[in-house]
Amino acid sequence: MKKQLGFLVDTEKCIGCFTCAMACKNVYHQQKGIVWRQVHPMGESIYPHRERAWLSLACNHCENPVCLEQCPVKAYTKREDGIVVHDQDACIGCGNCVRSCPYGAPKMNPVEKRAEKCSMCWQRIDAGLDPACVHSCPVGALSIADISTARLDGWVQYPAGYPESKRLNPSTRFKAPRQPREVRRNDA
Repeated sequence: MKKQLGFLVDTEKCIGCFTCAMACKNVYHQQKGIVWRQVHPMGESIYPHRERAWLSLACNHCENPVCLEQCPVKAYTKREDGIVVHDQDACIGCGNCVRSCPYGAPKMNPVEKRAEKCSMCWQRIDAGLDPACVHSCPVGALSIADISTARLDGWVQYPAGYPESKRLNPSTRFKAPRQPREVRRNDA
């Protein structure tokens, strides 16, 4: 497998603060209602302890991206490091990418009338920096790794409730939350 950068989302650490989503929004100034990184609470049917487990989600930078495949004007490219980049200037706003992505990563910008999505801050990566979402996480719940070579014992590709698409082979990996420990205080 060639180099494939992917996000690592540690749901054991994530506190649902939305700092990652706000950092992305601050860097890229998306239109109102457009959010490239979203933070979702895990449903009680998946994790029974309400408001204690979160999924921070953005583009998966899939090994076989359907957005790239469905774009009639080649506005998407896949870099050598696996990052899937969208060229908004080349986009004609047909919405094929928005409709075809099972993860909802591309969003239609209603003002520009073109699609847009997370680019894993490739400019920052090229400058030797972490993506804005990773850099801003106060608890270290987000990171990036070359999933083709990283040791990812204990990480899963498809956590409960997450759409499975082996053909696309999404690059994001997740560490599932553990059950909370009961803490008892010794009364003296």
